[in-house]
Amino acid sequence: MKTKMNLKRPFSIIIMALLFLTASSELVAQEKTADLKDFKLIVEKTDNGIKMKSEKGSAWIDLSFSLNNYRPQAVDEYGMTELKNVSENKDEKLADFLFTITKTENGIELKGIEGTAWTELKFSLVENKKQAINQFGMTSLN
Repeated sequence: MKTKMNLKRPFSIIIMALLFLTASSELVAQEKTADLKDFKLIVEKTDNGIKMKSEKGSAWIDLSFSLNNYRPQAVDEYGMTELKNVSENKDEKLADFLFTITKTENGIELKGIEGTAWTELKFSLVENKKQAINQFGMTSLN
């Protein structure tokens, strides 16, 4: 007597579970995007480090700091900070963001920690050239 294995039921359960997980992750992503506040920053790579200009969403206008290659610097809506010493002050008029910025040999690397739709941005940037970023990623300078 041969026994036949019925794979239809376990297979359909796996498919339904995958559909459920996909739908719920899309809802979480949409909710996260809805909570983001607008900010726009201009990043420039200089001889010594990085220069940044805020066009909207932060308390600072210009930031300039020296950085060796591959040494990250944390930045939030109030300026330069440390990851273990992030400001608890929340201002409704400002975007609530936190990321690290690192100067690399070829460009810039950003890691979004809070208030960004992106978790990591990497782009090449030659010295004294500029790139705009916002809560969604790279954007135009205008």
